[in-house]
Amino acid sequence: MIDLQNSGQGLEGYGMLHAQLESLLADERDFIANAAQFSAFLFNQLEGLNWAGFYLNRNEELVLGPFQGQIACVRIPFGRGVCGTAAATLQTQRVEDVHAFAGHIACDSASNSELVVPLVKDGRLIGVLDLDSPQLARFTAQDQAGIEQLAAIFLRLTDC
Repeated sequence: MIDLQNSGQGLEGYGMLHAQLESLLADERDFIANAAQFSAFLFNQLEGLNWAGFYLNRNEELVLGPFQGQIACVRIPFGRGVCGTAAATLQTQRVEDVHAFAGHIACDSASNSELVVPLVKDGRLIGVLDLDSPQLARFTAQDQAGIEQLAAIFLRLTDC
């Protein structure tokens, strides 16, 4: 497990994760298989997560996809909560304190911070990648950049 916040590695640590993800997904293109592997990879490689997974765009609504962690909300409307906001705006949402986020959906009351990256391929929203942490302010700007790059690798190596 890599503690990128306290290791001093920053984006260098993410470079190692990028190489590992490239290798992990190199021989498979199936979306479900790769999403399941990517969720497990993030959950096991990053310190301080209590949830890592996908919500998929199904007719302008997010529906739970492959994940690691506690039981989750199954459906999230676009524009609602952190995930729905990322889907509606197509912008990454990095929230230091989810309890201060207007309209936050508390799927797991232990979650205190969240990073949600919209997954867009060929101009189409596939879904969002959602990372939750019990730590306040768990995700830094470096985390955001590193996770966005990991998401880009996932999209490049996966049929969507």
